[in-house]
Amino acid sequence: MGSFSIWHWLIVLLIVVMVFGTKKLKNMGSDLGGAVKGFKDGMKEGGAAPDDKAADVAKVSNVAAADKTTIDVEAKQKS
Repeated sequence: MGSFSIWHWLIVLLIVVMVFGTKKLKNMGSDLGGAVKGFKDGMKEGGAAPDDKAADVAKVSNVAAADKTTIDVEAKQKS
């Protein structure tokens, strides 16, 4: 009941490749890599200086002010 040998892990890997196929495993690997990269970028942004955050908020508000294609509507319920 100790640890598995290298042959056990190779057999498990072979079964996984046979079940999922190499293309699906490649896609899952690239998705996982993208998620890790996005997480690292998010962690870097979380540690940014407050002045940088204020500049980012100003950019977003300027873009929102320039984009006037959204129409706000208030819905009323029938009684």
